[in-house]
Amino acid sequence: MATKNTYAVVTGASSGLGLEFAKQLSERGYKIVLVARRKDKLEKIQTILKTESIVIQADLSERSECIGLVEKLKDLDVEVFINNAGFGDCGRFSETDINKELGMIDVNVTAVHILMKLMLMKMKQKLHGYILNVASSAGLFPGGPYMATYYATKAYVTSLTQAVAREMREAHSELYIGALCPGPVDTEFNDVAEVEFALRGMSAKKCVSYALDQMFRKRTEIIVPTLRMKLAVFGTRLMPREQVVAMTGGQQKKKKGMK
Repeated sequence: MATKNTYAVVTGASSGLGLEFAKQLSERGYKIVLVARRKDKLEKIQTILKTESIVIQADLSERSECIGLVEKLKDLDVEVFINNAGFGDCGRFSETDINKELGMIDVNVTAVHILMKLMLMKMKQKLHGYILNVASSAGLFPGGPYMATYYATKAYVTSLTQAVAREMREAHSELYIGALCPGPVDTEFNDVAEVEFALRGMSAKKCVSYALDQMFRKRTEIIVPTLRMKLAVFGTRLMPREQVVAMTGGQQKKKKGMK
């Protein structure tokens, strides 16, 4: 449970998993810093939180705004940082919008990298703390045809997270570094990516509850909710990479009704 003046920061807090993280961390007693582009939505969310909150409007596709965000947090006692902002897209790589893809890389990779690094530098002197990068089970597969860029961005996040988590353990740090890697979740992500999942999604509430439980217990740096997704992710490690990529591509085609 949080202390009186301890903050949890949530990026991408205006909807989906970000909104749920803000609500559940507030219920645990944290003051909340809500970060997203849509200030009006964040101000509405403030009215339903159980603790005090601060709104910071930021477009995390801009490097300067990522750096500016951390600067605005310099005087706050941040114990939890949820690196959640991100989005996806679906379609043939030769046909998808390059500007949307580059924006995805800016948010899913560059912003996550900058914020993780700067927050780690800010928090590593604390006796304890938590940085959770919201990745995806997509980041644990060798590739995802028809969502090629999205899968690649999430692979970056999982790789970076595991490497830095190891560095912190070898430094005997109490600071937790982890990545949440869920399968389908019922959020606005589906609309932005213009997909309909072939598999039934879990609720954002259940996903976040599981993630926070694992994070606070520091059981693992890669958090995969649901037994079915654990079996899917870890079972494919026994298969040839080419076969896994082909199977993954088949699932992505179903999302768009492609043949």
